[in-house]
Amino acid sequence: MPIRTNQLKKNESASKKTGKARKKRNSKKGASGKNSSFMGFLKNEKFQRLCGFFLVLLSFYLLLSMVSYIVNWFTPSTSSDDLFVIVPFKDVLVNDSLVAANWGGRLGAALAGIFIKKWFGASSLLFSLFFFAWGYKLLFRKALLPVGKTFRWSFIAILWFSLTFALIFKDSELNILGGIFGHELNNYLDGFIGPPGTIFLLVFVLVGFLIINFNFRLGYRKKQEKPQDDDDTSGARSNSPREDLYNTVEFSVSEDESIEQADQNDDAGEKKDNNPSDENEVSDLPFDQHDGKIEDEPESGRDVELTIEETQAEKMSNGSTTTHHTIDTEYDPTLDLGSYRYPTLDLLDDHGEGGFGVEKEELESNKDRIVKTLSNYNIQIDKIKATIGPTVTLYEIIPAPGVRISKIKNLEDDIALSLSAMGIRIIAPIPGKGTIGIEVPNQKSDIVSIKSILSSEKFQNNKYELPFAIGKTISNESYIADLTRMPHILMAGATGQGKSVGLNAILTSLLYKKHPAELKFILVDPKKVELTLFSKIERHFLAKLPDSEEAIITDTRKVVRTLNSLGIEMDNRYELLKDAQVRNIKEYNVKFINRKLNPEHGHRYLPYLVLIVDEFADLIMTAGKEIENPLTRLAQLARAVGIHLIIATQRPSVNIITGTIKANFPARIAYRVISKIDSRTILDTGGADQLIGRGDMLLSTGSDLVRLQCAFVDTPEVDRITEFIGSQRAYPHAFHLPEYLDEEIDGPQDFDPNDRDELFEEAARIIVQTQQGSTSLLQRKLKLGYNRAGRIIDQLEAAGIVGPFEGSKAREVKITDELSLEQFLRDLDESNE
Repeated sequence: MPIRTNQLKKNESASKKTGKARKKRNSKKGASGKNSSFMGFLKNEKFQRLCGFFLVLLSFYLLLSMVSYIVNWFTPSTSSDDLFVIVPFKDVLVNDSLVAANWGGRLGAALAGIFIKKWFGASSLLFSLFFFAWGYKLLFRKALLPVGKTFRWSFIAILWFSLTFALIFKDSELNILGGIFGHELNNYLDGFIGPPGTIFLLVFVLVGFLIINFNFRLGYRKKQEKPQDDDDTSGARSNSPREDLYNTVEFSVSEDESIEQADQNDDAGEKKDNNPSDENEVSDLPFDQHDGKIEDEPESGRDVELTIEETQAEKMSNGSTTTHHTIDTEYDPTLDLGSYRYPTLDLLDDHGEGGFGVEKEELESNKDRIVKTLSNYNIQIDKIKATIGPTVTLYEIIPAPGVRISKIKNLEDDIALSLSAMGIRIIAPIPGKGTIGIEVPNQKSDIVSIKSILSSEKFQNNKYELPFAIGKTISNESYIADLTRMPHILMAGATGQGKSVGLNAILTSLLYKKHPAELKFILVDPKKVELTLFSKIERHFLAKLPDSEEAIITDTRKVVRTLNSLGIEMDNRYELLKDAQVRNIKEYNVKFINRKLNPEHGHRYLPYLVLIVDEFADLIMTAGKEIENPLTRLAQLARAVGIHLIIATQRPSVNIITGTIKANFPARIAYRVISKIDSRTILDTGGADQLIGRGDMLLSTGSDLVRLQCAFVDTPEVDRITEFIGSQRAYPHAFHLPEYLDEEIDGPQDFDPNDRDELFEEAARIIVQTQQGSTSLLQRKLKLGYNRAGRIIDQLEAAGIVGPFEGSKAREVKITDELSLEQFLRDLDESNE
């Protein structure tokens, strides 16, 4: 019993201690909960925007009040503002008998008197600048001026100007410009170092400020190193030193958990910017990385520092139009339209580009979750570097020695789950870098406007033959490519993912860069709605068959004829190149412009021809080999003579994108697709199924695979551009392709009853039963090819069963019922006998 009693006492004392400890923890948790809720309120976006709006208004109010105070100071008749410096603040609030001449009322006079007279004089106006910069950043979520730098520079300038004005206007009526602070500081320095010493101190502070912040040099100039020509993303060389366009975030392993220190301590192996200014800092307000911490995050994720370098804006061209460069020779191919004006940039819209919606908290959170997921599988990393793009952020991971790449690659779904985001794509490894990339979609994606790319120096000053802007890379760099180097493009992706917008971006880029004499388009639009806007520039930029009424080709029969006509044009051009003894169209045109070729021998200036097909699958399903064979021949041979192909489809299946097509289209653009099989059909690799849509795409140019955000050009913009071009003086007609007469399908021949197709009567019965004189109907019902079905239709027309071809309409059926048809066929047989 004594033993049991002692045991009970011990249990009771232990339970009391546990209860006290639990109460203590609960009290701490309550306090921390209140603290966290208060911090969450301060970080609330609506509250910060409201504070920003208040600071902006306060800056204008202070500026107005201080300017009024200075004006009234020099106007004795109205200088009643000085009274409010000594009046108690309670009287300023409630005493209506006090009248202020200040534009800001009693409160404005009191605040201006404190800032100007009691404090720093006229230099106090810079407080308005700081409040405005701070408020603007909180209100619009982007820095008009760097807040930290603005505060530091303003504070230094306030002190410097206050002392300078006090020294200059020491015994003058203008001593108000220095304020009491400047006056007292000047008196102290007069006694301490004397007036000359005060002047030397002011000069020292001024020169030191210029040297530290602007690299100001006295009496010597450092020899500039000659910049090296770096190839840009698309292979062109720039004429000016290349700017650092990368928006990077570097994470490195460290024991210090302070994010502010990470901005000051870079890795020893990293190159540092020669300019010590901190214009590129993303946030000048302190950021506590422990606020909003996820409860289940591992401590290892908190050992990673964060350093941010914001993307510098690309240089924009001063001119509003593209400068056209021609060879300075006697012959100018553009003289026929010498008054032609290129489209101006004001025809395009800015689609709300205001910087990326990626906050520091989002980067830190994603980094922690990636580190947590990898650590759960015992995968250690040495360093993380993130590159922020318009749509996605690329986290480059350098794994610790001994970690297998395949082990990280297999965690793609786990990382996507931990980040709660779709479209996670792992690149293991990144070619040429020795790192592993994890692409994570941003919570707020940015629209890439076509105007921002076309106005950049990179596009304006390129020397490509057929330059086009397709979008921006993950590092926010404009991607400018040359169609002549690709030389053909295959676009594919699911419905509504951006293919038509991509085609419009390519067309718009070429219209902004090329003269109508240098470039012609052949537009094929089976859907009849996507490319119709470009019919306005028919006599400027479009090419068609001589007997065609519409320049935008929508009928399958005309597509077959146009492709065969292009084949004839290709053969004719090769004959011209052979006679001129040159290898390609560029050399030929240079020779022709230099008057080394005789037009009397058939030589002429050759414009580039670009065939664009908006829905390739519909053509293949309708005409099959009649489309694929001439198209393949063009893709194989037409590059050298300046004929290039761009085809798009929403059905990336192997029966549409055949091996022959893929072999001749090395440049492929993949928008978002549903399955990995579709991705492999387009790109020969996965990845397109991990895109997030809305213009997010992968561009494959052989061995390179680049992720881009497609440039957005809206229908009203295309309408304005085509209207601008179409309203100018044009050629008499569209560019005519060679005539192509297909004996099999180009109209009815003399009908020979003995040469009827064996399916003639069955086809006639189908036509009469359905009352539709359509070639495609016979293809489906009788499972025929396009040529044979067209030949049967021509025989039916010659026999008088159906009417003539009427464009997109079905042919008229002249026999109304099957009895009449049977009698007609018997009469036809009897006449044949």
